Amino acid sequence: MRLFVDVHKDLGAFKLDVSFETESGQITGLLGASGCGKSMTLRCIAGIEKPDRGRIVLDDRVLFDSERHIDLPPQKRRVGYLFQNYALFPNMTVVQNIAVGVRDKKTRRETVERLVHTLCLEGQEKKYPRQLSGGQQQRVALARILASAPEVLLLDEPFSALDSYLKWQVTAEMEDLLGQFGGPVLFVSHARDEVRQLCTHACILDQGRTQPMQPVAQLFERPCTLSACLLSGCKNISRARATSDGKIEALDWGAILDPGQLPPPGLTHVAVRSHSVRPAEGPGPNRLPCKVERATENIFSTTVTLSTPGGGQGFSRLRIELEKDRWPELADKDPLWLELPAGDLLLLTQDA
Repeated sequence: MRLFVDVHKDLGAFKLDVSFETESGQITGLLGASGCGKSMTLRCIAGIEKPDRGRIVLDDRVLFDSERHIDLPPQKRRVGYLFQNYALFPNMTVVQNIAVGVRDKKTRRETVERLVHTLCLEGQEKKYPRQLSGGQQQRVALARILASAPEVLLLDEPFSALDSYLKWQVTAEMEDLLGQFGGPVLFVSHARDEVRQLCTHACILDQGRTQPMQPVAQLFERPCTLSACLLSGCKNISRARATSDGKIEALDWGAILDPGQLPPPGLTHVAVRSHSVRPAEGPGPNRLPCKVERATENIFSTTVTLSTPGGGQGFSRLRIELEKDRWPELADKDPLWLELPAGDLLLLTQDA
């Protein structure tokens, strides 16, 4: 089963311009900053919002086509949408909430019993939403969606209403459930750890525009654009330009670096992850003399913030992470030389 989305919506100062394709067995994370259009994209697919133009096709079923004047209502799209607040009916019990989603009245009881068992809700059947934990409410909402036999699942920040101590358990449960679902899944989240754990692919939205789909592993290991790099959690980023001899000038760090490869056309930034930066003994290729500004001890490591030859403000600083027992021998070095290995440099363009 394949879901094709190509929609455009003008919201005045903000314009949604989204195009991607996903399929069964693929859990796609929609990742982007607040206000980039992630939830609006889901609402267009579900039929809650109407795009100005474009197409949404699920296999051979056209859900929306502006040129052919097709716009199926939400109840005919076979799309399951899990809202951030779960949207349970407060005056209905667990069983009643789930039963609402069952289309075939003849199989209602059997379906509800199966989903109560599948989502580990035994003993909660007669409770109301206010009597349930956040994780239990989420499972009831998901059971209600699955009861309608959807062909696509849309999950809009499903963990945002949970306390942090519940998230790890509920995330693990969700991972098992999504693995059993046969259709495409779209997962909206601000949290990169959730995307990394649950999703197979990622689609970056940057100011309403989608970037090409990519495997999640590639997003976190070798992002190619500035927005993807920022969303992957990289802290060390500098403006950059290519030099005539194939090297790059890191403008914010005040350094010339050899990337070990030709810079991509349109290079605008260079980045390196904190754990890839290495303390070094004196000058050398891709080495910078830095001054320690702050060292923060974590449980198992030390995070060190340093000023570079480019300065000590904003992106001119570098952040490194070291094993806790390594920091004492380096703490008094002034300058502290750092090496940015060529193979770990991320060469970025502004967008795809």
